[in-house]
Amino acid sequence: MNTEAADRARNTESAEHLGEPDAAHVTGRQILALAIPALGALVAEPLFVLADSAIVGRLGPAQLAGLGTAGSALNTLVGVCIFLAYSTTAQVSRLIGAGRRAEGMARGVDGMYLAAGLGVLLAVIGASCADPVVRWLGAGAQAAPYAATYLRLSCLGLPGMLLVLAATGLLRGLHDMRTPLVVAGVAAVANTLVNWILVYPCGLGIAGSAAGTASVQTAMGAVYVYVVVKACRAQGVVARFNARAVRASLSANVALLTRTVWLRVYVIAAVWGAGRLGTVALAAHTIAANLWSGLALALDALAIAAQALVGHELGAGRIEATRRMVARMNWWGLGFGVLTGVGLAALSPVLAAVFTSDRAVAHALVPVLLVAAACQPVAGVVFVLDGILIGAGDATFLAWASFACTLVFLGALALVVAAGWGLVWLWVAIGVFTLARLAAFWTRSAGSAWLRVGAQR
Repeated sequence: MNTEAADRARNTESAEHLGEPDAAHVTGRQILALAIPALGALVAEPLFVLADSAIVGRLGPAQLAGLGTAGSALNTLVGVCIFLAYSTTAQVSRLIGAGRRAEGMARGVDGMYLAAGLGVLLAVIGASCADPVVRWLGAGAQAAPYAATYLRLSCLGLPGMLLVLAATGLLRGLHDMRTPLVVAGVAAVANTLVNWILVYPCGLGIAGSAAGTASVQTAMGAVYVYVVVKACRAQGVVARFNARAVRASLSANVALLTRTVWLRVYVIAAVWGAGRLGTVALAAHTIAANLWSGLALALDALAIAAQALVGHELGAGRIEATRRMVARMNWWGLGFGVLTGVGLAALSPVLAAVFTSDRAVAHALVPVLLVAAACQPVAGVVFVLDGILIGAGDATFLAWASFACTLVFLGALALVVAAGWGLVWLWVAIGVFTLARLAAFWTRSAGSAWLRVGAQR
């Protein structure tokens, strides 16, 4: 108790010095000051995939289906490492809330070293196993060669991409949302231009799209390294490699890693189910899944703000203020979900024409997008609650919840496949999965077990 009291005292002094908001007086404007830049960065990131879909989609259904299969595998490799961003944000913000800023920055640097090592390892594994992976994911004879090519070349960008995740988590923990916004925005524009040039004027096809994206991701990683090293020097923190701290960072995040692995199982299972329905269904699912992911990341903007603020306030021991923020953010999550759902439903015919010139794919896509639109309000609250629990360091619960909800989805998917109900019903199963997550997170957040205060989670 004495240690926590001292932490809170240091935090008050630190917050006054740094101009950080006192949770007792956090307003909607201050939350949006974090959420809006995060929203910009999160919307920019999926533009990488959406740009690839639009550019590659003009090459033909087989290339687009190949992109979908390879993209699922690549996103799995990156997705299982999302803890590099989420956990770093929670750790850094909690330590800063406790008045231990230099220690918080050092933990963020440890995460970046871990990211670089994991990136190299996953790049080697992904590139060497490209052919069997795409076959296992169910790519047909037409799509498989394109999928393997895209996956093999895209893996070269994994070290840079994981560095981006860890560095972004560090900056979010420092409540710096603007730097990720600028970097992601510039990179999204560059990615679109580079890919188009490599695919069409240079005539490299789907290989050009993969090479362009990998190059831009590597450049992003280099920019973040420069930004973080500069920030560390300003605070007197030496950004040196510490093997013991890096190992500790990895072991401390096993539960959050497990949570993410189960979520990736759900994503891969959905791709597998779509692949069982044929090339047209897989191509339509690819577009719908990319749009769903883009909207999910946009909805996640409030969750990013929640991670930073909840970790900070629990580090400072302010429980009641944390609960008030949670209630406010849930309403905003619902509101954001309604807006994105209405927008997706209204634009569904237009989006089908933008992302594919194949009539069969477009015909299959529109009803799927309407189902996805209906799920958006629920998804908005789910992502906010997920961010809140991550910011609180409630990783063990999240791991078990992800396991249970994924089992619910697998059961629904098995029913869809066995009955031969088609792609629309596969997306109804995705809606069931989203509702299961809402039930789990809402029940947990209503209790108090996740409200642990102080510098340690």
